[in-house]
Amino acid sequence: MNIIVCIKQVPDTVDVRIDPETNTLVRVGVACIINPFDMYAIEEGLRLKDKFGGKVTVITMGPPQADEALREAISLGADEAILVSDRAFAGSDTWATSYTLARAMHKIADYDLIICGKQAIDGDTAQVGPGISAHLEIPQITYVKKIEELNLHSAKGIAHSVIRAERMTEEGFEIIESPLPCLITVVKEINEPRLPSLKGKMRAKKAEIKKWEAKDLDVDPALIGLNGSPTKVVKIFTPPPRKGGQILRGEAKEVASKLVELLKNEVI
Repeated sequence: MNIIVCIKQVPDTVDVRIDPETNTLVRVGVACIINPFDMYAIEEGLRLKDKFGGKVTVITMGPPQADEALREAISLGADEAILVSDRAFAGSDTWATSYTLARAMHKIADYDLIICGKQAIDGDTAQVGPGISAHLEIPQITYVKKIEELNLHSAKGIAHSVIRAERMTEEGFEIIESPLPCLITVVKEINEPRLPSLKGKMRAKKAEIKKWEAKDLDVDPALIGLNGSPTKVVKIFTPPPRKGGQILRGEAKEVASKLVELLKNEVI
């Protein structure tokens, strides 16, 4: 079974900076981590490999420093890692990102399952995973909390591989069955990520990270980077800190009356 896990290197929440000229996140020279939801995607890929065999390929799109995230994934047990990196990809929104990653999937070609975290903590859009499936024209199951069944078999030379998964909804959950290949996005309830072993860390240091640029992916230049991004950020800024408030004391009726007067006068 060949599994692709998509991960993203995101700025640590204590070190978020914005480029005032491009209105995009500054990623170079900033302390970064693997997107937390993607850790669950890596773990689920590794568990499926342990159960069914095959290999796990981890892929990310980002600046050269993103290879650190890929090496961390290798230290956890991933077999291969691919960095999709080119100045031409800079400024990509979720549509351009999903298109670019889908072109990388076309280059990989041989895969049964693509796993993504439900969303990235820097953008919080939850759009890239579904976008990849749309570009690849394969089924998707989002917000998966449990893989109930995964059958890999064929009859008379015809593949009949299916996945059945439980996905979270606002009202409860749904059970969805899909043929493979399929893309799923996972939530944190699906597993508990493992820690890297010493052997894994040593292997990660020596691992060869494949690097694919725009010229390697047969992409349409009009569909990548800022030019290929229909979403345009007009302005982005850090809101000013809130002013100190007031503590109203006294009886409930008295406090309520004071609060009404303050709201009327827009003091609060």
